[in-house]
Amino acid sequence: MAEGMKQRRATYHLYTFLVSKMISSLGANVYSFGMSMFILSITGSALSFAANLVFSIIPRVILSPVAGILTDRLPRKLVVLIGQGGVVLSVTGLLAYSLIFELSIAAIYVTTVFYTISSTFSSIAFSASISNLVDQERLQKAMSFNQMSLSVSGIGGPIVGGMLFGFVSMEMFLIINIISYLIAFLLESTMNFNLYSKERSENKDEESMLNSFKEGVRYLKTKPVISRLLMVVLWLNLFFTSVSVGTNFILVEVLSMEYSFIGIIEASGAIGMLLISVYFAARSNVKYPLLFSKRAVLGLSMLVGTIAIPLMFHFPETLLFVYFLAVMFLFGSFTVLTNTPIGIMMQKEVDEHYRGRVFGILEMMAMGLMPIGSLIFGILYDFVPAEIILIVCSVLLVMITLLLLPSSIIKDVYPELENERKYIKPTSEKNAEMLAKKELINHYREDIEKQKQLSNPTAIRF
Repeated sequence: MAEGMKQRRATYHLYTFLVSKMISSLGANVYSFGMSMFILSITGSALSFAANLVFSIIPRVILSPVAGILTDRLPRKLVVLIGQGGVVLSVTGLLAYSLIFELSIAAIYVTTVFYTISSTFSSIAFSASISNLVDQERLQKAMSFNQMSLSVSGIGGPIVGGMLFGFVSMEMFLIINIISYLIAFLLESTMNFNLYSKERSENKDEESMLNSFKEGVRYLKTKPVISRLLMVVLWLNLFFTSVSVGTNFILVEVLSMEYSFIGIIEASGAIGMLLISVYFAARSNVKYPLLFSKRAVLGLSMLVGTIAIPLMFHFPETLLFVYFLAVMFLFGSFTVLTNTPIGIMMQKEVDEHYRGRVFGILEMMAMGLMPIGSLIFGILYDFVPAEIILIVCSVLLVMITLLLLPSSIIKDVYPELENERKYIKPTSEKNAEMLAKKELINHYREDIEKQKQLSNPTAIRF
Protein backbone atom coordinates (compact mmCIF):
# COMPACT_ATOMS: atom_id res chain seq x y z
CA MET A 1 0.00 0.00 0.00
CA ALA A 2 1.30 3.47 -0.90
CA GLU A 3 2.48 5.62 2.03
CA GLY A 4 -0.05 8.38 1.31
CA MET A 5 -2.91 5.90 1.29
CA LYS A 6 -1.66 4.36 4.55
CA GLN A 7 -1.57 7.81 6.13
CA ARG A 8 -5.17 8.51 5.07
CA ARG A 9 -6.21 5.09 6.35
CA ALA A 10 -4.44 5.75 9.66
CA THR A 11 -6.30 9.08 9.97
CA TYR A 12 -9.58 7.22 9.42
CA HIS A 13 -8.56 4.71 12.11
CA LEU A 14 -7.68 7.49 14.54
CA TYR A 15 -11.13 9.05 14.51
CA THR A 16 -13.04 5.79 14.06
CA PHE A 17 -11.16 4.47 17.09
CA LEU A 18 -12.18 7.57 19.09
CA VAL A 19 -15.88 7.25 18.16
CA SER A 20 -16.12 3.46 18.64
CA LYS A 21 -14.19 3.56 21.94
CA MET A 22 -16.31 6.42 23.23
CA ILE A 23 -19.56 4.67 22.27
CA SER A 24 -18.54 1.34 23.81
CA SER A 25 -17.08 2.96 26.98
CA LEU A 26 -20.13 5.17 27.44
CA GLY A 27 -22.39 2.17 26.83
CA ALA A 28 -20.49 0.13 29.43
CA ASN A 29 -20.83 2.91 32.03
CA VAL A 30 -24.51 3.46 31.24
CA TYR A 31 -25.22 -0.29 31.45
CA SER A 32 -23.26 -0.65 34.71
CA PHE A 33 -25.05 2.32 36.30
CA GLY A 34 -28.50 1.19 35.13
CA MET A 35 -28.03 -2.40 36.36
CA SER A 36 -26.68 -1.17 39.70
CA MET A 37 -29.71 1.10 40.19
CA PHE A 38 -32.08 -1.71 39.20
CA ILE A 39 -30.50 -4.15 41.68
CA LEU A 40 -30.62 -1.58 44.50
CA SER A 41 -34.21 -0.58 43.68
CA ILE A 42 -35.40 -4.22 43.68
CA THR A 43 -33.43 -5.62 46.63
CA GLY A 44 -32.32 -2.56 48.60
CA SER A 45 -29.30 -4.68 49.50
CA ALA A 46 -25.69 -3.52 49.32
CA LEU A 47 -24.65 -7.18 49.28
CA SER A 48 -26.60 -7.84 46.07
CA PHE A 49 -24.96 -4.80 44.51
CA ALA A 50 -21.50 -5.99 45.65
CA ALA A 51 -22.17 -9.46 44.23
CA ASN A 52 -22.73 -7.97 40.76
CA LEU A 53 -19.42 -6.11 41.14
CA VAL A 54 -17.67 -9.38 42.03
CA PHE A 55 -19.16 -11.08 38.94
CA SER A 56 -17.71 -8.25 36.82
CA ILE A 57 -14.19 -8.64 38.28
CA ILE A 58 -13.53 -12.39 38.74
CA PRO A 59 -13.99 -13.41 35.06
CA ARG A 60 -11.67 -10.59 33.99
CA VAL A 61 -8.97 -11.65 36.46
CA ILE A 62 -9.18 -15.33 35.43
CA LEU A 63 -9.51 -14.86 31.67
CA SER A 64 -7.21 -11.90 30.98
CA PRO A 65 -4.15 -14.16 30.39
CA VAL A 66 -6.23 -16.42 28.11
CA ALA A 67 -7.44 -13.37 26.17
CA GLY A 68 -3.82 -12.20 25.84
CA ILE A 69 -2.65 -15.58 24.53
CA LEU A 70 -5.47 -15.80 21.96
CA THR A 71 -4.78 -12.21 20.92
CA ASP A 72 -1.20 -13.24 20.04
CA ARG A 73 -2.33 -16.43 18.25
CA LEU A 74 -5.38 -15.29 16.29
CA PRO A 75 -6.04 -12.30 14.01
CA ARG A 76 -6.67 -9.42 16.39
CA LYS A 77 -9.56 -8.02 14.41
CA LEU A 78 -11.31 -11.39 14.78
CA VAL A 79 -10.80 -11.36 18.57
CA VAL A 80 -12.06 -7.76 18.84
CA LEU A 81 -15.18 -8.46 16.78
CA ILE A 82 -15.98 -11.75 18.55
CA GLY A 83 -15.62 -9.98 21.89
CA GLN A 84 -17.77 -7.05 20.81
CA GLY A 85 -20.30 -9.45 19.29
CA GLY A 86 -20.39 -11.35 22.59
CA VAL A 87 -21.26 -8.12 24.41
CA VAL A 88 -24.16 -7.51 21.97
CA LEU A 89 -25.43 -11.09 22.39
CA SER A 90 -25.16 -10.93 26.20
CA VAL A 91 -27.33 -7.81 26.46
CA THR A 92 -29.69 -9.13 23.75
CA GLY A 93 -30.08 -12.33 25.77
CA LEU A 94 -31.02 -10.31 28.85
CA LEU A 95 -33.54 -8.32 26.78
CA ALA A 96 -35.10 -11.55 25.44
CA TYR A 97 -35.30 -12.97 28.98
CA SER A 98 -37.00 -9.78 30.27
CA LEU A 99 -39.59 -9.94 27.45
CA ILE A 100 -40.40 -13.62 28.05
CA PHE A 101 -40.02 -13.69 31.83
CA GLU A 102 -39.77 -10.97 34.43
CA LEU A 103 -36.27 -9.50 34.76
CA SER A 104 -34.52 -11.13 37.73
CA ILE A 105 -31.35 -10.56 39.72
CA ALA A 106 -30.05 -14.02 38.77
CA ALA A 107 -30.43 -13.17 35.06
CA ILE A 108 -28.48 -9.94 35.58
CA TYR A 109 -25.68 -11.84 37.34
CA VAL A 110 -25.42 -14.38 34.49
CA THR A 111 -25.43 -11.56 31.91
CA THR A 112 -22.73 -9.70 33.85
CA VAL A 113 -20.47 -12.79 33.72
CA PHE A 114 -20.84 -13.24 29.92
CA TYR A 115 -20.67 -9.49 29.34
CA THR A 116 -17.38 -9.29 31.30
CA ILE A 117 -15.89 -12.30 29.50
CA SER A 118 -16.67 -10.81 26.08
CA SER A 119 -15.46 -7.30 26.92
CA THR A 120 -12.20 -8.71 28.36
CA PHE A 121 -11.29 -10.33 25.02
CA SER A 122 -12.33 -7.25 23.07
CA SER A 123 -10.51 -4.68 25.23
CA ILE A 124 -7.20 -6.61 25.47
CA ALA A 125 -7.12 -7.31 21.72
CA PHE A 126 -7.91 -3.65 20.98
CA SER A 127 -5.24 -2.39 23.42
CA ALA A 128 -2.65 -4.67 21.81
CA SER A 129 -3.56 -3.39 18.32
CA ILE A 130 -3.37 0.40 18.70
CA SER A 131 0.15 0.68 17.27
CA ASN A 132 -0.99 -1.44 14.26
CA LEU A 133 -3.82 0.98 13.50
CA VAL A 134 -1.90 4.28 13.42
CA ASP A 135 1.62 5.43 12.57
CA GLN A 136 4.21 6.00 15.32
CA GLU A 137 3.99 9.79 14.98
CA ARG A 138 0.29 9.74 15.97
CA LEU A 139 0.48 7.01 18.58
CA GLN A 140 0.38 9.59 21.39
CA LYS A 141 -2.78 11.09 19.89
CA ALA A 142 -4.40 7.64 19.73
CA MET A 143 -3.52 6.92 23.38
CA SER A 144 -4.88 10.37 24.31
CA PHE A 145 -8.14 9.59 22.49
CA ASN A 146 -8.35 6.36 24.48
CA GLN A 147 -8.03 8.30 27.75
CA MET A 148 -10.46 10.92 26.45
CA SER A 149 -13.13 8.30 25.75
CA LEU A 150 -12.73 6.89 29.28
CA SER A 151 -13.06 10.33 30.89
CA VAL A 152 -16.09 11.32 28.77
CA SER A 153 -17.80 8.03 29.62
CA GLY A 154 -16.89 8.54 33.28
CA ILE A 155 -18.64 11.92 33.26
CA GLY A 156 -21.52 11.06 30.93
CA GLY A 157 -22.20 7.44 31.96
CA PRO A 158 -23.96 8.17 35.29
CA ILE A 159 -25.80 11.18 33.78
CA VAL A 160 -27.12 9.30 30.72
CA GLY A 161 -27.70 6.15 32.76
CA GLY A 162 -29.68 8.08 35.39
CA MET A 163 -31.80 9.80 32.74
CA LEU A 164 -32.56 6.55 30.90
CA PHE A 165 -33.25 4.64 34.12
CA GLY A 166 -35.62 7.36 35.29
CA PHE A 167 -37.53 8.01 32.04
CA VAL A 168 -37.62 4.79 29.95
CA SER A 169 -38.54 1.18 30.64
CA MET A 170 -35.82 -1.39 31.34
CA GLU A 171 -36.51 -3.02 27.95
CA MET A 172 -35.94 0.29 26.13
CA PHE A 173 -32.85 0.86 28.28
CA LEU A 174 -31.41 -2.47 27.05
CA ILE A 175 -32.38 -1.76 23.42
CA ILE A 176 -30.51 1.58 23.48
CA ASN A 177 -27.43 -0.21 24.87
CA ILE A 178 -27.62 -2.90 22.17
CA ILE A 179 -27.80 -0.25 19.42
CA SER A 180 -24.74 1.55 20.81
CA TYR A 181 -22.72 -1.69 20.92
CA LEU A 182 -23.81 -2.56 17.37
CA ILE A 183 -22.61 0.82 16.10
CA ALA A 184 -19.22 0.23 17.78
CA PHE A 185 -19.10 -3.29 16.25
CA LEU A 186 -19.79 -1.95 12.73
CA LEU A 187 -17.18 0.81 13.04
CA GLU A 188 -14.52 -1.66 14.24
CA SER A 189 -15.34 -4.06 11.39
CA THR A 190 -14.21 -1.38 8.88
CA MET A 191 -10.73 -1.03 10.45
CA ASN A 192 -7.55 -2.65 9.12
CA PHE A 193 -5.81 -4.14 12.18
CA ASN A 194 -2.70 -4.99 10.14
CA LEU A 195 -2.09 -1.55 8.59
CA TYR A 196 1.18 -1.00 10.47
CA SER A 197 1.75 -4.61 11.47
CA LYS A 198 5.32 -5.82 11.40
CA GLU A 199 6.26 -9.33 10.34
CA ARG A 200 5.02 -11.57 13.11
CA SER A 201 6.86 -14.68 14.19
CA GLU A 202 5.13 -17.96 13.58
CA ASN A 203 2.95 -19.04 16.46
CA LYS A 204 3.35 -22.50 17.84
CA ASP A 205 -0.22 -23.76 17.62
CA GLU A 206 0.74 -27.00 19.34
CA GLU A 207 2.05 -25.07 22.37
CA SER A 208 -0.20 -25.33 25.41
CA MET A 209 -1.87 -22.28 26.94
CA LEU A 210 0.24 -22.65 30.09
CA ASN A 211 3.50 -22.77 28.14
CA SER A 212 2.42 -19.80 26.06
CA PHE A 213 1.70 -17.86 29.25
CA LYS A 214 5.09 -18.85 30.71
CA GLU A 215 6.77 -17.69 27.50
CA GLY A 216 5.09 -14.31 27.95
CA VAL A 217 6.42 -14.09 31.52
CA ARG A 218 9.92 -15.08 30.31
CA TYR A 219 9.71 -12.39 27.63
CA LEU A 220 8.93 -9.78 30.28
CA LYS A 221 12.13 -10.79 32.11
CA THR A 222 14.10 -9.85 28.98
CA LYS A 223 12.56 -6.34 29.16
CA PRO A 224 13.74 -5.03 32.56
CA VAL A 225 12.44 -1.50 31.98
CA ILE A 226 8.95 -2.69 31.01
CA SER A 227 8.98 -5.13 33.96
CA ARG A 228 9.88 -2.34 36.37
CA LEU A 229 7.25 -0.09 34.83
CA LEU A 230 4.60 -2.79 35.27
CA MET A 231 5.62 -3.25 38.91
CA VAL A 232 5.21 0.50 39.49
CA VAL A 233 1.76 0.39 37.87
CA LEU A 234 0.71 -2.56 40.05
CA TRP A 235 1.86 -0.89 43.27
CA LEU A 236 0.05 2.26 42.16
CA ASN A 237 -3.18 0.32 41.63
CA LEU A 238 -2.87 -1.26 45.08
CA PHE A 239 -2.09 1.90 47.04
CA PHE A 240 -4.46 4.13 45.09
CA THR A 241 -7.27 1.95 46.41
CA SER A 242 -6.62 3.85 49.64
CA VAL A 243 -7.85 6.94 47.78
CA SER A 244 -10.85 5.36 46.01
CA VAL A 245 -11.99 3.68 49.26
CA GLY A 246 -10.87 6.47 51.58
CA THR A 247 -12.12 9.60 49.80
CA ASN A 248 -15.83 8.82 50.19
CA PHE A 249 -15.27 7.54 53.74
CA ILE A 250 -13.45 10.76 54.67
CA LEU A 251 -15.94 13.10 52.97
CA VAL A 252 -19.04 11.35 54.35
CA GLU A 253 -18.04 9.89 57.73
CA VAL A 254 -15.18 12.12 58.89
CA LEU A 255 -15.99 15.53 57.37
CA SER A 256 -19.80 15.12 57.00
CA MET A 257 -19.85 16.88 53.63
CA GLU A 258 -23.11 17.24 51.67
CA TYR A 259 -23.73 14.57 49.03
CA SER A 260 -24.23 17.18 46.29
CA PHE A 261 -20.73 18.51 46.94
CA ILE A 262 -19.29 14.98 46.92
CA GLY A 263 -20.78 14.36 43.45
CA ILE A 264 -19.15 17.53 42.09
CA ILE A 265 -15.80 16.60 43.67
CA GLU A 266 -15.87 13.13 42.05
CA ALA A 267 -16.77 14.67 38.67
CA SER A 268 -13.78 17.05 38.89
CA GLY A 269 -11.42 14.05 38.56
CA ALA A 270 -13.02 13.02 35.27
CA ILE A 271 -12.87 16.64 34.06
CA GLY A 272 -9.14 16.74 34.84
CA MET A 273 -8.66 13.53 32.84
CA LEU A 274 -10.57 14.98 29.90
CA LEU A 275 -8.65 18.26 29.77
CA ILE A 276 -5.22 16.60 29.98
CA SER A 277 -6.27 14.06 27.33
CA VAL A 278 -7.14 16.95 25.01
CA TYR A 279 -3.77 18.55 25.86
CA PHE A 280 -1.89 15.34 24.97
CA ALA A 281 -3.83 14.98 21.72
CA ALA A 282 -2.87 18.52 20.69
CA ARG A 283 0.78 18.66 21.82
CA SER A 284 3.85 17.15 20.18
CA ASN A 285 5.09 13.71 21.21
CA VAL A 286 6.65 13.35 24.65
CA LYS A 287 10.42 13.10 24.10
CA TYR A 288 11.27 11.03 27.19
CA PRO A 289 8.09 9.11 28.16
CA LEU A 290 9.70 7.07 30.97
CA LEU A 291 11.11 10.18 32.66
CA PHE A 292 7.80 11.98 32.11
CA SER A 293 5.84 9.09 33.70
CA LYS A 294 8.23 8.87 36.66
CA ARG A 295 7.68 12.54 37.47
CA ALA A 296 3.90 12.14 37.08
CA VAL A 297 3.91 9.08 39.38
CA LEU A 298 5.87 11.02 42.01
CA GLY A 299 3.33 13.83 41.70
CA LEU A 300 0.47 11.36 42.15
CA SER A 301 2.21 9.76 45.12
CA MET A 302 2.57 13.12 46.87
CA LEU A 303 -1.06 13.98 46.11
CA VAL A 304 -2.16 10.96 48.17
CA GLY A 305 -0.59 12.59 51.22
CA THR A 306 -2.29 15.95 50.56
CA ILE A 307 -5.71 14.39 51.25
CA ALA A 308 -4.62 14.06 54.90
CA ILE A 309 -4.02 17.82 55.36
CA PRO A 310 -7.69 18.81 56.05
CA LEU A 311 -7.84 15.98 58.60
CA MET A 312 -4.96 17.48 60.58
CA PHE A 313 -5.99 21.15 60.34
CA HIS A 314 -9.41 22.77 60.59
CA PHE A 315 -10.74 24.04 57.24
CA PRO A 316 -13.93 26.13 56.78
CA GLU A 317 -16.59 24.24 54.80
CA THR A 318 -16.21 26.34 51.63
CA LEU A 319 -12.42 26.04 51.66
CA LEU A 320 -12.76 22.29 52.32
CA PHE A 321 -14.93 21.87 49.21
CA VAL A 322 -12.57 23.95 47.03
CA TYR A 323 -9.53 22.07 48.38
CA PHE A 324 -10.91 18.61 47.58
CA LEU A 325 -12.19 19.87 44.22
CA ALA A 326 -8.63 20.92 43.33
CA VAL A 327 -7.05 17.72 44.68
CA MET A 328 -9.37 15.41 42.73
CA PHE A 329 -8.94 17.52 39.58
CA LEU A 330 -5.16 17.09 39.94
CA PHE A 331 -5.62 13.36 40.55
CA GLY A 332 -7.47 12.99 37.26
CA SER A 333 -4.89 15.13 35.47
CA PHE A 334 -1.86 13.29 36.86
CA THR A 335 -3.49 9.92 36.11
CA VAL A 336 -3.54 10.75 32.39
CA LEU A 337 -0.04 12.27 32.61
CA THR A 338 1.08 8.90 33.99
CA ASN A 339 -0.95 6.51 31.84
CA THR A 340 -0.45 8.05 28.40
CA PRO A 341 3.39 7.91 28.25
CA ILE A 342 3.36 4.42 29.86
CA GLY A 343 0.89 3.24 27.22
CA ILE A 344 3.05 4.72 24.45
CA MET A 345 6.14 2.96 25.82
CA MET A 346 4.35 -0.39 26.00
CA GLN A 347 3.07 -0.04 22.44
CA LYS A 348 6.56 0.79 21.14
CA GLU A 349 8.79 -1.41 23.30
CA VAL A 350 6.79 -4.66 23.53
CA ASP A 351 7.18 -6.89 20.45
CA GLU A 352 3.98 -7.29 18.49
CA HIS A 353 3.66 -11.05 18.92
CA TYR A 354 3.97 -10.73 22.74
CA ARG A 355 1.82 -7.65 23.20
CA GLY A 356 -1.42 -9.53 23.86
CA ARG A 357 0.14 -11.64 26.62
CA VAL A 358 1.80 -8.64 28.26
CA PHE A 359 -1.47 -6.68 28.31
CA GLY A 360 -3.27 -9.81 29.55
CA ILE A 361 -0.80 -10.24 32.45
CA LEU A 362 -1.10 -6.55 33.32
CA GLU A 363 -4.90 -6.70 33.26
CA MET A 364 -4.97 -9.86 35.41
CA MET A 365 -2.67 -8.44 38.08
CA ALA A 366 -4.23 -4.96 38.13
CA MET A 367 -7.80 -6.26 38.38
CA GLY A 368 -6.76 -8.87 40.93
CA LEU A 369 -5.26 -6.22 43.20
CA MET A 370 -8.41 -4.05 43.20
CA PRO A 371 -10.59 -6.28 45.43
CA ILE A 372 -7.56 -7.11 47.62
CA GLY A 373 -6.79 -3.41 48.08
CA SER A 374 -10.46 -2.58 48.73
CA LEU A 375 -10.62 -5.27 51.42
CA ILE A 376 -7.32 -4.23 53.08
CA PHE A 377 -8.06 -0.52 53.17
CA GLY A 378 -11.74 -1.08 54.01
CA ILE A 379 -10.61 -2.82 57.21
CA LEU A 380 -7.79 -0.33 57.93
CA TYR A 381 -10.05 2.73 57.75
CA ASP A 382 -12.21 1.24 60.52
CA PHE A 383 -9.28 0.94 62.95
CA VAL A 384 -6.53 3.38 61.87
CA PRO A 385 -6.88 7.19 61.52
CA ALA A 386 -7.32 8.08 57.84
CA GLU A 387 -4.52 10.66 57.84
CA ILE A 388 -1.96 8.06 58.98
CA ILE A 389 -3.04 5.61 56.23
CA LEU A 390 -2.78 8.27 53.53
CA ILE A 391 0.59 9.65 54.63
CA VAL A 392 2.10 6.15 54.93
CA CYS A 393 0.75 5.20 51.45
CA SER A 394 2.15 8.43 50.00
CA VAL A 395 5.63 7.84 51.47
CA LEU A 396 5.66 4.18 50.39
CA LEU A 397 4.65 5.09 46.83
CA VAL A 398 7.42 7.69 46.55
CA MET A 399 9.97 5.17 47.86
CA ILE A 400 8.77 2.39 45.53
CA THR A 401 8.90 4.71 42.50
CA LEU A 402 12.43 5.89 43.33
CA LEU A 403 13.59 2.30 43.96
CA LEU A 404 12.04 0.77 40.83
CA LEU A 405 12.79 3.70 38.52
CA PRO A 406 16.11 5.13 39.75
CA SER A 407 18.05 7.76 37.82
CA SER A 408 20.45 5.06 36.56
CA ILE A 409 17.58 3.35 34.68
CA ILE A 410 16.53 6.66 33.12
CA LYS A 411 20.14 7.29 32.01
CA ASP A 412 20.39 3.79 30.50
CA VAL A 413 17.17 4.29 28.52
CA TYR A 414 17.98 7.87 27.48
CA PRO A 415 21.80 8.28 27.33
CA GLU A 416 21.30 11.43 25.25
CA LEU A 417 19.99 13.18 28.40
CA GLU A 418 23.58 13.43 29.70
CA ASN A 419 24.74 14.99 26.43
CA GLU A 420 21.96 17.58 26.63
CA ARG A 421 22.98 18.48 30.19
CA LYS A 422 26.63 18.80 29.16
CA TYR A 423 25.57 21.03 26.29
CA ILE A 424 23.49 23.26 28.56
CA LYS A 425 26.34 23.79 31.08
CA PRO A 426 28.86 25.58 28.82
CA THR A 427 26.01 27.63 27.36
CA SER A 428 25.12 28.90 30.83
CA GLU A 429 28.81 29.64 31.48
CA LYS A 430 28.98 31.65 28.22
CA ASN A 431 25.89 33.60 29.26
CA ALA A 432 27.49 34.41 32.62
CA GLU A 433 30.68 35.52 30.84
CA MET A 434 28.70 37.75 28.48
CA LEU A 435 26.86 39.34 31.42
CA ALA A 436 30.19 40.01 33.16
CA LYS A 437 31.54 41.71 29.99
CA LYS A 438 28.38 43.84 29.73
CA GLU A 439 28.73 44.93 33.36
CA LEU A 440 32.39 45.83 32.74
CA ILE A 441 31.48 47.88 29.64
CA ASN A 442 28.72 49.68 31.59
CA HIS A 443 31.22 50.41 34.37
CA TYR A 444 33.68 51.97 31.83
CA ARG A 445 30.86 54.04 30.34
CA GLU A 446 29.97 55.43 33.78
CA ASP A 447 33.62 56.40 34.38
CA ILE A 448 33.76 58.22 31.02
CA GLU A 449 30.52 60.11 31.82
CA LYS A 450 31.91 61.19 35.20
CA GLN A 451 35.10 62.46 33.56
CA LYS A 452 33.01 64.43 31.04
CA GLN A 453 30.96 65.98 33.87
CA LEU A 454 34.12 66.96 35.77
CA SER A 455 35.55 68.63 32.65
CA ASN A 456 32.27 70.54 31.92
CA PRO A 457 31.72 73.55 34.28
CA THR A 458 28.02 73.90 33.34
CA ALA A 459 27.19 70.31 34.30
CA ILE A 460 24.81 69.83 37.23
CA ARG A 461 26.49 68.16 40.18
CA PHE A 462 24.81 66.53 43.16
